[in-house]
Amino acid sequence: MAETKKETPSPAPDAWTKWVALSTTLLAVCAAFATLKGGSMSTQTQLATVAAANKWSYYQAKSLKETARDTESTIIKTIEASAPNAEAKAIARKAIDKAEEEVKRYKIEKAEIMKDAQYKDSYAAFCQARGSNFGLAIMFLQIAIMLSAIAALMKKKSFWLVGLSAGAIGVSYLAYAWPLYERFNTLPIEPIHAAEAAPPKATK
Repeated sequence: MAETKKETPSPAPDAWTKWVALSTTLLAVCAAFATLKGGSMSTQTQLATVAAANKWSYYQAKSLKETARDTESTIIKTIEASAPNAEAKAIARKAIDKAEEEVKRYKIEKAEIMKDAQYKDSYAAFCQARGSNFGLAIMFLQIAIMLSAIAALMKKKSFWLVGLSAGAIGVSYLAYAWPLYERFNTLPIEPIHAAEAAPPKATK
């Protein structure tokens, strides 16, 4: 009579491996969200940097025009001093007044442009610093996911615990960079120009 072979039951998986799968899933979700927000901050940094560069170029163009008009005014003043008659002096004075008026206008425009350029620079720095925190969150979360995967493959609980520690750091960076960053760091305020701040004229 043939003896029936008894099948040895496979060892039950450790209970902690179930938590590895759950924690890895949650860490992956956090990493995906941090990547999305970090990419958004990177885009905003690039846009603000380009906008600031354009504003500074515009500022430089206004400076060149101001210098040209100032030089023109100086030259005409010399001509005015050597003008042979009153009519010539009057024409020269009119040209001087026009040049000086344009110099004043360029100074005002430069001040407004500088405000915009400095705001864009500050906003770019703000977004870059905030994006760096998202980058650190991504790094620690990826390390945590890697260690959790190694723990599941090698059945080493210690790797998982270390991974959870790295994940906690990553989640902390994510929490700071996302909902808490603006509470601890001042968001640059967009400047108000003189034309915008002036009250509207009353209509008769």
